[in-house]
Amino acid sequence: MDSLALTFSSGWASGINAYLVVLVLGISDRLGSFADIPDVLGRWDVLAVAGFMFAMEFVADKIPYVDSTWDAVSTAIRPTVGAVIGVLLAGDATSLEQAVLGVVGGGTALLSHLAKAGSRLAINSSPEPVTNVGASLTEDAAVLGVVWFSLEHPQAAAAIAGVLLLTGLGLLLVVGRAVRRGWRRWRGREPVGRST
Repeated sequence: MDSLALTFSSGWASGINAYLVVLVLGISDRLGSFADIPDVLGRWDVLAVAGFMFAMEFVADKIPYVDSTWDAVSTAIRPTVGAVIGVLLAGDATSLEQAVLGVVGGGTALLSHLAKAGSRLAINSSPEPVTNVGASLTEDAAVLGVVWFSLEHPQAAAAIAGVLLLTGLGLLLVVGRAVRRGWRRWRGREPVGRST
């Protein structure tokens, strides 16, 4: 049960910032005695690549429109990292357990990624960068907090990740409806010089 909860939490977090998840799990493996964390995540080469990519994402995620481009590129990366972490967390489990954890990790990462990418598109319509920076820092803090908390309390962290996932998807649905209404109104307008 702990592996499933940890996979769900890390899957949600991977959809927001996959490199930070790898860093937190890898550093925790190096510094702590967490048997559930695969040793491969604590390798120096994995940590170096994850650290470099996290630094790039940290900067790109704060710049309006650059963040949406980064999210588009990450559409394949984040769910894949979530699925790989799920399979790694399954360890020597049967292939069915590995498949289930891979699907849970990848599916959760995909859903949270879609919620993040959609909300960032909405935030980018704001003309000031403060909202974007604030959203990015909040996401990074949430990822760090949930993954760190999941190492000691996997079920509670999974519940928190579930609430955050449902909140993000609900927000995406509300924003999507507002955009569709605005688009319909805009398409239904008459040209400026036209009289009836």
